[in-house]
Amino acid sequence: MTGRLISSVELSGVVEKCVFDTPVLDIHTHLYDTRFGSLLLWGIDELLTYHYLVAEVFRVAPMEYDKFWAMSKQEQADYIWQHLFIERSPISEACRGVLTCMSALGLNVGKRDLNLLRSYFAEQTTSGYIDKVFETANIRGVIMTNDPFDDAERPCWDCEERDPRFKAALRIDALLNNWPAACIRLSEWGFAVNESLDDATCAEVRRFLKTWAKRFDPVYMAASLPPDFCIPENSARGKLVEKCVLPVGEELNLPFAMMIGVKKLINPDLRLAGDGAARSDLQTVEYLCREYPKNKFLLTNLSREDQHTACVVTRKFHNLHLFGCWWFLNNPSIIEDMTRMRFETLGLSITPQHSDARVLDQLVYKWSHSRKIIAKVLTDKYLDITRTGWKVTEDEIARDVKLIFGGAFEEFVGR
Repeated sequence: MTGRLISSVELSGVVEKCVFDTPVLDIHTHLYDTRFGSLLLWGIDELLTYHYLVAEVFRVAPMEYDKFWAMSKQEQADYIWQHLFIERSPISEACRGVLTCMSALGLNVGKRDLNLLRSYFAEQTTSGYIDKVFETANIRGVIMTNDPFDDAERPCWDCEERDPRFKAALRIDALLNNWPAACIRLSEWGFAVNESLDDATCAEVRRFLKTWAKRFDPVYMAASLPPDFCIPENSARGKLVEKCVLPVGEELNLPFAMMIGVKKLINPDLRLAGDGAARSDLQTVEYLCREYPKNKFLLTNLSREDQHTACVVTRKFHNLHLFGCWWFLNNPSIIEDMTRMRFETLGLSITPQHSDARVLDQLVYKWSHSRKIIAKVLTDKYLDITRTGWKVTEDEIARDVKLIFGGAFEEFVGR
């Protein structure tokens, strides 16, 4: 035992301070560093027009979809601000998040003056604002989402200068979820592939993955997957996973991150805001972890109803790491429930949260809100064991928080 013993009376304050003072590695975002130019989104108009709020505004102030999408971003932001912040109280988590960001930056949201907020962002530089957000949110690094099929992103990798705080993840949704289209692109790029996915084609797909892994130096490969994701399966996706993704993952020690449960575009008129969620069959995860023990897997599920089963499956396989409260689960009541269940089932061998931030500023609110919840749950867990006579020290609390804020993940992936 090392460090100062913490009494039950002071435990809450010590845990909260440690949770807020410990820099976090955000293991899944949609952020970019400065070399990606306009792909990096930041500022009040980007926050207000994020798809969480787009879906919300259409519930209370619907208009013709084409008319909304024809608006400029500033006009859309004005519309959302008026209907979600002025004409009704902004109590949803997405609206509250905007206010948390502005307040943390020292801006006066009480004036309800959107143009005044805009004037602050007009004075910022991209690189300077990245530094400010990382400092405010206490972030030591983020893992991006990097798609070799993205025509806007691909040329940015020609720049050799990298911000070391931004790590890559090799995103392969386009490969797994629409093989016919991906096959055409690979052929255009000089890979000898065909739709039949014969042995020669699979070898070329593996070469494609290794080519981009060498270029990206990713921490893991990742895919957002539908509720009916199933392995083993005699389908293009099934063959690609077992004959291409997993062999490359084993060879390069690259985990495969499975984000399961997305129903794409249940309302296509909402565009990015139009996706839904459904329960998935986690027997697929059992199969993969059991049959491919030399591979590592990361898992997050979109359906709340899948969370207990995900904990049980993770408990059984040391090559599986559970992470985050993804997308529709990023609500305080759900985060608390999931975090308690995970700690109680899996201890500290998880990563309880990631931001999934697509707008840089979202790092501020998602981590501020989540840290408060994580500190509360951790305090309760420490109190539970101190009541048995176990003593907790300040050093041990700091050690534990480092584990759940990226340390356990880094140990798992081997980086």
